[in-house]
Amino acid sequence: MDDMDAKTPAELRPETLAQTRPSREQAEEAVRTLIAWAGDNPNREGLLDTPKRVVKAYEEWFSGYEADPAKELSRTFEDVQGYDDMVMLTNIDVESHCEHHLAPIMGVAHVAYLPRKNVVGISKIARVVEIFSKRMQTQETMTAQIADIIMEAMDARGVAVLIDAKHQCMTTRGVHHPNVSTITTTFAGEFKSDDELRGRFMRLVERA
Repeated sequence: MDDMDAKTPAELRPETLAQTRPSREQAEEAVRTLIAWAGDNPNREGLLDTPKRVVKAYEEWFSGYEADPAKELSRTFEDVQGYDDMVMLTNIDVESHCEHHLAPIMGVAHVAYLPRKNVVGISKIARVVEIFSKRMQTQETMTAQIADIIMEAMDARGVAVLIDAKHQCMTTRGVHHPNVSTITTTFAGEFKSDDELRGRFMRLVERA
């Protein structure tokens, strides 16, 4: 087991999931139970195929459990003419689900890093955001996870992550405040210690 695998919680490791994961048939039956509990008939025509559709949707919504963000960052490039300044991606779509209610979290992420000697393809940063977002999450945890993996896998000098998102567990239920946006930030390395650099990141976010 390599260092990255060692840092993956045991319950999320592929070998553990393979042992404990219910079958597709069991998952579909669970959906039928929820439909009946909600007060409808899972056997009526309009709902007959709903369990299959829901399970298929879950495969897409939670595909991040099947992916390794460290592998996405493993291929880097050194031939960048000595470039050592900020690399930043703005407005990366975030589509996640709150782990407390399984309600959607929708928003954007802004991610920057300071390369030490290598850079990574920009699509890989967006892919890392996607992997962590396609899991049952809290926004705070997701923000920290994105920063931590980029910092470690790339040996970056610094990483900054800001996520701005709306939570449907707050907009469509509970307090019903549809216009509230949640902003979380994580700064690591030089972004944490350098006020000017951190301010530059925030100004670029405001312009995005």
